[in-house]
Amino acid sequence: MVKPLRLTYVLCAALGAAAGFYVPGAKYLLSIALVVLCFFRVLSSLDPAIRRMQLTALYSAVFAAGLSLGFCASQAGRVNIYFGIDEKKITAINGVLLEDPRIISGGRIMAAVSLKECAGAGRLRATATGELLVFFPEESAARLKEFGRGTTVYTEGKLRASGTGWTYSAESLHIVKPASALERMRTGIRLNITERFSGSQWGGLALALLVGIRDNLDVNLSVLYRNAGCSFILALSGMHLAVLASLIALLLKKPLGLKLSAIAGAVIIILYCFIVGPMPSLNRAALMYLLGVLAVLGAFPKEPLSILALSFLLQIIISPASGNSISFILSYAALAGILIIGMPLYSLLSGKAPDFILQPFTASCGAFLATAGITAFTFGIIAPVGIAAGLLLVPLTTIFMIGSMLWLVLDFASFSFILNVPLSVLYQLMEKTVSIAGRVAGISGKPFAIIALSLVISLLIIRLQHRQRAAILKQQLFS
Repeated sequence: MVKPLRLTYVLCAALGAAAGFYVPGAKYLLSIALVVLCFFRVLSSLDPAIRRMQLTALYSAVFAAGLSLGFCASQAGRVNIYFGIDEKKITAINGVLLEDPRIISGGRIMAAVSLKECAGAGRLRATATGELLVFFPEESAARLKEFGRGTTVYTEGKLRASGTGWTYSAESLHIVKPASALERMRTGIRLNITERFSGSQWGGLALALLVGIRDNLDVNLSVLYRNAGCSFILALSGMHLAVLASLIALLLKKPLGLKLSAIAGAVIIILYCFIVGPMPSLNRAALMYLLGVLAVLGAFPKEPLSILALSFLLQIIISPASGNSISFILSYAALAGILIIGMPLYSLLSGKAPDFILQPFTASCGAFLATAGITAFTFGIIAPVGIAAGLLLVPLTTIFMIGSMLWLVLDFASFSFILNVPLSVLYQLMEKTVSIAGRVAGISGKPFAIIALSLVISLLIIRLQHRQRAAILKQQLFS
């Protein structure tokens, strides 16, 4: 039986922070929260024996603190660009690559650049600040990928205004300063892995699933996953980290014990995230894993929802700008849906189907209901078929990931050829699955209507599970 949801202080603070970060006019909401806090604080002081009033005052204080934190983080996460000179006069920029360059359609390559300097005609120079999305020419791809994140570049080109802000179309590339030795080592590891997987049909998918490199991924396959409502499988997140964590636990738990294997796993996860690079959904999963390790060591209770809430608070403090990423929002909403909706649904359906089908099905339903409105707002369409397709694709992807990791290990000893055929078969099976699922039409409609329907279904599931729990407790009481 699923335990009832409990409002903890950290969960209350996270709810306040989410409201402060995402709700327009949060400063007015903060004022209201402070008034409510003062009201309950006065009531609780009139009669200290009234515990409910005291708890309400405490929760109001925690919510107001979270609201204030979220509002401050939203302001800090706004990236403002200062060019130093008139935008129309800019002919060149100088800055540092903030991420690994990514190949896009047409062979061009793009990367976010932290501006250091802008230049114009007539030796005009000015200090610049902010992050700018830069599109480099196709012939620069190999060189950019060789130097990677942390490299200082100088490029001539044109600044362009778009609906989402400024972008820059580069026409040349000059390497001003290579990245640090540590970053160059990281880039070298990524290039080595890319080269090893480059000779196979399934290698692009393996790179996307293992290290988040989607440059070699078949564009048509990516479209098929999106049409099937299974794009989340290609985005590094909790599912992928769970596979790695499970392998770590399998290999280390017996020789080292629970606590030492958890610590060793945390070190491996940190190194893995360093190699992969900053990805909001993966960072969420890694942060939750590290908090879970602390829970295993006895630092705080093992409550998944509280760990999720603490992870959210820490991530918007450490990296406020990541909170605006759609992958960040979907990642947290999906896991919250699994914990709040998926687990009660599992309790309701328990015994009506085998667990190996029921657990992933109810988890997918919970994640789908929690993210349906966000998906509708962002993409204009939702694909419920992804729930059914995921039942087959998730286990196939897990096997494929484990096989790809084993292939990589064997490749260092020149024995990887023995896994080429099994991995090719798995790849074709996954491709066929998303192709069939993608033929099922999605649902397009008004986002607010989809949110309302999702909310009604979610509340119904929670209510039915509450009644089930009450009936079981009543039966136990009178038996």
